[in-house]
Amino acid sequence: MAAVFLLLAFASPAAARYTANWTSLDARPLPSWYDEAKVGIFVHWGVFSVPGFGSEWFWWHWQGQQPPDPKCVSYMSKNYPPGFSYPDFAPQFHAQFFNPEEWADIFKASGAKYVVLTSKHHEGFTNWGSPYSWNWNSVDNGPKRDLVEDLGDAVRNRSLHYGLYNSLYEWFNPLYLEDKKNGFKTQQFVMQKLLPELYNIVVRYRPEVIWSDGDWEAPDTYWNSTQFLAWLYNDSPVKDTVVTNDRWGQGTACKHGGFYNCQDKYTPGQLPKHKWEKCTSVDTLSWGYRRNMKFKELMDLPAIIDDLVNTVALGGNYLLNVGPTADGTIPSVFEERLRGLGAWLETNGEAIYATKPWRVQMENSTVPVWYTSKGATVYAIVTAKPPTTILKLLIPQTSATTKVTLLGRPSPLPWAPVYPNAGLSVLLPELPFTPGQAWTLKLDNVQ
Repeated sequence: MAAVFLLLAFASPAAARYTANWTSLDARPLPSWYDEAKVGIFVHWGVFSVPGFGSEWFWWHWQGQQPPDPKCVSYMSKNYPPGFSYPDFAPQFHAQFFNPEEWADIFKASGAKYVVLTSKHHEGFTNWGSPYSWNWNSVDNGPKRDLVEDLGDAVRNRSLHYGLYNSLYEWFNPLYLEDKKNGFKTQQFVMQKLLPELYNIVVRYRPEVIWSDGDWEAPDTYWNSTQFLAWLYNDSPVKDTVVTNDRWGQGTACKHGGFYNCQDKYTPGQLPKHKWEKCTSVDTLSWGYRRNMKFKELMDLPAIIDDLVNTVALGGNYLLNVGPTADGTIPSVFEERLRGLGAWLETNGEAIYATKPWRVQMENSTVPVWYTSKGATVYAIVTAKPPTTILKLLIPQTSATTKVTLLGRPSPLPWAPVYPNAGLSVLLPELPFTPGQAWTLKLDNVQ
């Protein structure tokens, strides 16, 4: 019996509980899987994929903003009969070619470690059978299937983490509009729609990322953000693994939450003090699918890889978006970009996954070089082909045991110091063709 009491005395204390305020919630350590993952795929899919015109904001640009976007008005008048409403698009959201196994294969081949799907965008249509969104969900209308569950199962079967995007606000929900009219002093929408759905997706699908959006019109106190997050971190089925972003109400971006997005396509320019994520889209003009997208409006593979390297060197994660079609296919040009990214990561992923920012993140003495580190190893990622076979790196401090290799090529490379114990000139081999035109030098025993 004494041994039992002794064990209890030295047992680790129960995990501290978080309270519903930002001081407490912001002190929660970020689960380690997220920083190690580095690369994710974002998927914007919904009723907006049916018109496939302009962007996923089509409904708002057509009938919400004043004055309406004349391009959207013209598109509707030329292609649809008078009186055709946005909800009339939902039955055309067939997703008849949606094969979650194929999607998950593409995401796995991209080298991504997590996938984030829009469970509900600002239009309010839910990609699962929400009991709080009657006939405006993917089980009752359109695809007639649970898209959130189907993709989640396939993604997890490939050992990828699964997350869900959720818009707090809904452009035309009558309950939300009533609360807005009341200066957000009432919370009918929050209590009857938003929070029940958030609890529903967490309990049903156990997402490891909650990617919040659509928060900017009202303060976090209206959305009950801190109360929801306290439950998420204390009592939810994903309390130990879930990560969240920073879009939980006016003024919370880049200030509160788990990792920071700050703004779409955020590029800090210097090393931030807090874990962050850059979300960006292969289609530079839209997150959702556009039928009228042009090749010149897409990020090419070198641009994607340069963006990824820049982001990771500055301590960020990289969330790259694709917009599937309404019939459930990922456009071939998006698939080509994702598979190209994966081919580059197959050789260079050692310099990306589970790395930390180095003491210096970048130098540009001859060509752009971004640094990452892992333990005693430093990686120098060269994002443009050097003009000569000699590459000078001025920042690393060398020693007699310094060793330089090119990832994908096991034999060491000759090098000489630029200054006594500082900098090195590396004799490069004939650089192999690489997707994205970026190469990685692995530097062992440098400081």
